[in-house]
Amino acid sequence: MNQEQIVESAAILWKSWMQSGLIDALPEHCRPSNREEAYAVQAEVARLSAQRLFGWKIAATSRDGQKHIGVDGPLAGRLLAGRVMQSGAQLVLGQNLMKVAEAEFAFRIGTPLPPRSQDYSMQEVLSAVDTLHPAIEIPDSRYTDFARVGAAQLIADNACACWFVLGPETKVDWRAYDLATHAVTAWRNDELAAQGNGANVLGDPRIALTWIANELRTLGIGLDSGETVTTGTCVLPQTIAPGDTIRADFGDLGTVSVEIR
Repeated sequence: MNQEQIVESAAILWKSWMQSGLIDALPEHCRPSNREEAYAVQAEVARLSAQRLFGWKIAATSRDGQKHIGVDGPLAGRLLAGRVMQSGAQLVLGQNLMKVAEAEFAFRIGTPLPPRSQDYSMQEVLSAVDTLHPAIEIPDSRYTDFARVGAAQLIADNACACWFVLGPETKVDWRAYDLATHAVTAWRNDELAAQGNGANVLGDPRIALTWIANELRTLGIGLDSGETVTTGTCVLPQTIAPGDTIRADFGDLGTVSVEIR
């Protein structure tokens, strides 16, 4: 893709996002055919938003998440500051197509991880983390049938990013916990809706965090101090509707909730 095609593709996606519209697919003449082109479109979508980069999301880190959007591996997307809420917020669902909530481990970066030629190890990535937070993501897509368009078009569409709800900083020593086996429950209107654990996130949310550091590294992008990375759902995505209150309980690591309007 040349720059003109990238700009055209991003403009279509951003217009659809802002107008709550849907497209079947990007036009063939400006459709990304690989991950590199797709991330270039995604970066242009973020530029068009004129919003500060709050951090990053990882889509499709679980089998359920991959099945939900029709891919076989994880995708990285940008969290835009204007789409971030704090725990307990009221969120207007509007024309959201996916209508699901996802319980996720989120990490705030303390020490930058700049792009470099060699992979980051998990130890290096974890050493760069400042805080851990429980989180809820409310994803969405600008495609009529998002499970059929493929990974490249989904990445271009910001990896199905929409709303992000950040919970409070975990107060316990989370580094002493085995996040892979750590239990997480999702509650809808005070009724248990789903149970899972960190192993549903690429085997361990720490593995997912390392994955995105290295995915971005290949694009010449680093993780900066203050950015938050949410690592993907560790429970089955929960169907939501106006009137629901969704709470994700991470036990000792804290809780996060959102009211859907």
